[in-house]
Amino acid sequence: MKIDNKAVTKVFSGSALLKLVVPFGLTLGAGILFANTLLPLPDASAHYGWLSLLPAVATLIVCFWTRNVILGLFCGVVLGGVVTGQFNIIRAFLIPSLGSERYAQILLVYLWALGGLIGIWNKNGGAQYFATTVANRFVHSRRSARLFAWIMGIIFHQGGTISTVLTGTTAKPVADRERVSHEELSYIVDSTASPVATLIPFNVWPAYVAGLITIDSLRSVVPDQESAIGWFLKAIPFNFYAWIAVTFTLLLSVDRMFWVGKRMRAAIDRARDTGQLDRADAQPLLAKELSVAHVPDYYQPRLVDFFLPMGVLLGFSIVPWMLGGAPMVFEAFGLSVVSAMVLSRIRGMPVHDVFDGVLSGIKGVTVGAVILGLAVTLGNVSEALGTAVFVIENTSGMLQSLPYILPGVLMLVCMLVSFSIGSSWGTYAVIFPIALPLAFAVSPEPLFFALNFGAILGGAVFGDQCSPFSDTTVLSSMACGADLMDHVFTQLPLALLAAGISIVLYVLIAFLALSVGIG
Repeated sequence: MKIDNKAVTKVFSGSALLKLVVPFGLTLGAGILFANTLLPLPDASAHYGWLSLLPAVATLIVCFWTRNVILGLFCGVVLGGVVTGQFNIIRAFLIPSLGSERYAQILLVYLWALGGLIGIWNKNGGAQYFATTVANRFVHSRRSARLFAWIMGIIFHQGGTISTVLTGTTAKPVADRERVSHEELSYIVDSTASPVATLIPFNVWPAYVAGLITIDSLRSVVPDQESAIGWFLKAIPFNFYAWIAVTFTLLLSVDRMFWVGKRMRAAIDRARDTGQLDRADAQPLLAKELSVAHVPDYYQPRLVDFFLPMGVLLGFSIVPWMLGGAPMVFEAFGLSVVSAMVLSRIRGMPVHDVFDGVLSGIKGVTVGAVILGLAVTLGNVSEALGTAVFVIENTSGMLQSLPYILPGVLMLVCMLVSFSIGSSWGTYAVIFPIALPLAFAVSPEPLFFALNFGAILGGAVFGDQCSPFSDTTVLSSMACGADLMDHVFTQLPLALLAAGISIVLYVLIAFLALSVGIG
């Protein structure tokens, strides 16, 4: 076999080699350097001091430096093993994480169900036919295509998985036709997922948060589940980040956003002027074969190909909750794929074509499932290190002399924790039981309590929305066909602007509430 010397040279060029070897080397070297400074193994409620932050920080640095999220996550897991002294990361972290219920859910929902649904729609043309039908009536420009995506995000307001998948897969064919860059679309989809879910409470979020704050230390102000949900509703007007994030996406959709950042501006100009929906060197999470429908000549798409699986998905997700039960999210995704397969077969598609569509879809989203699996592992590493506990402990001292900064500090803490672990609900589980009793101890004023409640809601959503290893970030990129790090880089400046404005509002209103007594 003849070896292509030019290809070898390219693979092992200085830039490529540095971006692969140096991050891993620095990660391992940093771990060994700090290994001798480790404290004795702490109990479950303690942490490793500043070393608790090391894996998360290293992961973020590698992700942003190399644009390779898998490499970054792996470096973080390795460094977590070094810090904890559990050098066999396969047995200590990977096997427990990949064999966990959480990763089983990822395989079921994100890989098999999401991939299968995208694949069967790619085969029967259901989503594209729906989008084309809507587009022919309502969408006639880039602006109306983006506004359509924004409206779909508001309608599919369940947050997280459901919202990003439904909005992305529905709006992508229309947005692609109207030259909306995948960076723009994924930003709109991501910012109308979890943020909207915290503003429109007809979902499972209030019940989840209520379960976290119905605790003995808050019994006087939150005596039961009903009052806890009531506080969630009272905090909605003070969830400034969510309001601003959703408003920013609306302004972007109608070309009225006053600032979008250099990278987003470049993406907008590129798509509008050249029709190129991704950066030249982009690596979209959605495989190229899934970006365009491959409908057989014998099959005529109909609206029912879209509405039946979508109706099953929404029905099993929302109806049980409306009847007082829990949303059947996993069953909803699984049955939506089955319903799409059965319908395609009834309408004349051969069995081998049906399964070919499903399997092609699963293969097309495999990279996203790998990223999410490693993200689960890194989350377990952060839990073992006590990362969240350390961050909380080191921000509480400032409150003694400046109590009015508490809402702003809590938002910042939630931003850091959720950005590091890639989960808003995980952040809520850690922060709410600790922070709300602290807020009530600082001041029992209802306005001050609601401010802190809203700050926690918004701060955690920021990290969940922006972290490169958050499920909503990955799924937004996947459903919209975007490069994951391109989505992160273009979204982050806008999200940081919204967060900065929110923190200023929290500090100002809290100062007035405590000093002037406006509450």
